[in-house]
Amino acid sequence: MTAITRSAGSAPTGSPPRGITWWAGIGRVFEYRLLDYKRTYRSSIFNSFVGPALFLAAMGVGLGTYVNDSAALGGVSYLAFLAPGLLAATAMQTAAFESTFPIMGGLEWNRVYHAMFATPIRPSDIALGNIAWIGFRVLLVSSVFVLVTALFGAAASPMIVLAIPVGVLTGLAFAAPITAFSATQRNVNTFNAVFRFGITPLFLFSGTFFPVDQLPTFLQAVAWLTPLYHGVALSRALSLGYAAEEPLLMLAHAVILLAFVAAGAYAAVRTFDRKLVRG
Repeated sequence: MTAITRSAGSAPTGSPPRGITWWAGIGRVFEYRLLDYKRTYRSSIFNSFVGPALFLAAMGVGLGTYVNDSAALGGVSYLAFLAPGLLAATAMQTAAFESTFPIMGGLEWNRVYHAMFATPIRPSDIALGNIAWIGFRVLLVSSVFVLVTALFGAAASPMIVLAIPVGVLTGLAFAAPITAFSATQRNVNTFNAVFRFGITPLFLFSGTFFPVDQLPTFLQAVAWLTPLYHGVALSRALSLGYAAEEPLLMLAHAVILLAFVAAGAYAAVRTFDRKLVRG
């Protein structure tokens, strides 16, 4: 389908249009997503906030009574072990959902991003504005989750507050590349494969529920290649208070997550540009 073109007097795609800066364009897209969320937030309350809290209670308090004495946990309760891992996993799931259906919907169903492109807003603004919004959504979810963790008495260290930005970073490490992927899709069938063969296995086998060193050696290597493992490891180190004992390892986790975000954001900008400008 032919992309919407701009008037002859508008600026080229690669240069900022007169009267709008890049951050203002991103802000307009963020504002659109915020206003849209204000209409639909009630439907997301359970999945985003209540569901993870119930899961933490069921697994941490219920199942935890049977595994608290396990040597693999390093002497901490299963609830304290599980909470930071579940925080990172919840950030991943929230980001994955927000970067699939809403992105494809804006390009294929209601074509709102084409309408934005008919204004001085650039494709890069649309891509980065969506990623910024997803980061904000993950920030809300992570903050509530840390509060619930503290109320459950599962916060072993005050440094758990730093797990909030780690949750955001983990979410963005998924949101950015998935946003790039979603911009290339024309139907939702592939998203089922993403969640079934990507998100769900990572949720189960990236250290959320048990230490990764309990996995076979080759699967441990695979875990290192995934963003969730690094988010879980960093969140857990902060929550349990031993992050300062391994500063280089913690830095490595953070750098790897940032690399996923940067590469994904670059890919998202390119795919939105290709979709909107070239058709």
